[in-house]
Amino acid sequence: MSKRVLIQGNIALCEGAISAGCEAYFGYPITPQNEVSAYMSKRMPELGRVFLQSESELSAINMVFGVAVTGKRAMTSSSSPGISLMQEGISYLAGCELPCVIANITRGGPGLGNISGAQSDYFQAVKGGGHGDYKMITLAPSTVQEMYDLTAIAFDLADKYRNPVMILSDGYLGQMMEPIEIQNSKFKIQNYSKDWVLDGCKGREPRKIRSLLMGEGELEEFNWKLDKKYKEIKKNEVRFEEYKTEDAEFLIVAFGISARICKSTIEMTRKDGLKVGLIRPITLWPFPEDVIRERSKKVKKVLTVEMNLGQMLEDVKLAVNGVVQVEFLGKPGGTIFTPEEIYEHIRKIC
Repeated sequence: MSKRVLIQGNIALCEGAISAGCEAYFGYPITPQNEVSAYMSKRMPELGRVFLQSESELSAINMVFGVAVTGKRAMTSSSSPGISLMQEGISYLAGCELPCVIANITRGGPGLGNISGAQSDYFQAVKGGGHGDYKMITLAPSTVQEMYDLTAIAFDLADKYRNPVMILSDGYLGQMMEPIEIQNSKFKIQNYSKDWVLDGCKGREPRKIRSLLMGEGELEEFNWKLDKKYKEIKKNEVRFEEYKTEDAEFLIVAFGISARICKSTIEMTRKDGLKVGLIRPITLWPFPEDVIRERSKKVKKVLTVEMNLGQMLEDVKLAVNGVVQVEFLGKPGGTIFTPEEIYEHIRKIC
């Protein structure tokens, strides 16, 4: 059973986490994601679960680490500068193969920037903002419904692969309200083996969870193990949406709120006889490079549309691999596109 409710994006994210069985949330206030910590401060205690406002983002991510080693489902959220402070902890989580969910409701940067929505944390999320050869599964919602659905999915992905998962959203989507379907009961939670958790060793051999590997060749062997896991994720977990690509002669690649706006632009171009289609990566990592490569073989140009200076652009170019020209349209600094602006740019480059 489900119910249809009018809800804010940030609150939908919270309810998605709750539906997925999130047992502990730790966070520190920052705009434009303050509604997440405020809402969780009420809902988690109501459900007999853990909420704690930490003294900083550094504390929050390390509290997540502490819960994750016990096998419980843990989450934190922040916005761009706060996520930057968490990067060391995220690298430690990946290095210890600990599942958790981290939400970034992105704001304009660099530095303190502003509190408007942006997409300028793509590099940080998919290239590894912390140290070492690690990857986070990165999910990019474009609707309030997906803020709910993808957050719930994130917890299962984290447990399945023993890996941190990031929800990379933005301030616009976090603040907007839309009607969505909320499940009255929990999502069907997958029971993955957790024979690695630290839950007391009475009656069994002690376990260790650590990322300091000092033995001869030990760290190299571990990194190859991680690489094998990442290849498995790339094989199994790529998610994307195609919109009117069947007959497209011109292809847009965009994610999140930008992709949503591009759909309105496509309706405008189609009325004028321009056959434009869209590929929207839902997983920013693993990136849907195969479908982009195949679709690019059938079009005259590819355009990436991002609210930054061209971060996903690099991955699109790698996917296209010189088959066709790749153009870029960007808006850095927390400014949102209008469908008309994208339409005019397409007209210029067609």
